[in-house]
Amino acid sequence: MNGALLVCGVDEAGRGPLAGAVFAAAVILDPAHPIAGLNDSKKLSARRREALEVLIQTHALAWAVGQASVAEIDQINILQATLMAMKRAVEALPVMPSEVLVDGLHCPTILMPARAIVRGDASEPAISAASILAKTARDRDLMRLHHIYPEYGFDRHKGYPTPEHLAALAKHGVTIEHRRSYAPVRRCMLTTESRIIPG
Repeated sequence: MNGALLVCGVDEAGRGPLAGAVFAAAVILDPAHPIAGLNDSKKLSARRREALEVLIQTHALAWAVGQASVAEIDQINILQATLMAMKRAVEALPVMPSEVLVDGLHCPTILMPARAIVRGDASEPAISAASILAKTARDRDLMRLHHIYPEYGFDRHKGYPTPEHLAALAKHGVTIEHRRSYAPVRRCMLTTESRIIPG
């Protein structure tokens, strides 16, 4: 890049759901190949996110995805697990960025300078790109879980505490993919006599 600063955007997907890993992505965009239509992943349709995912992976200077498992979420809490996933994504980049821009209020502990930007996924293209890669990676993982546990509807609610998901928990019990540190899951374990559905 002839000495140009490499700015990396970082964002996460999956803090609110009751099940599945939390994902994070890190993206260094190429100024010579701008990508039209980047935005906060939550404001894009699934089809648009998937199309942009291909463009980001094709045209970005570097990208990587990290995750923290359900066990890690339950052990260290969702905020720390999210920061861990972000750290893993940044450290998996094939090149080291000069600066890291992180969506939200908190930055992971990394070697390079990092700055948190509230609503950065709507204002910083690199963070928008990271939000898209994190979301598509997590959605793909929830589709994997759907094939293992079709009765829970992961393909539709992606693990969020929708009425459908809460009803499935009450009826079928808690799987090993559910976050036991989350109150709705804890309550379900108590009311269903701690039934755990194996993987």
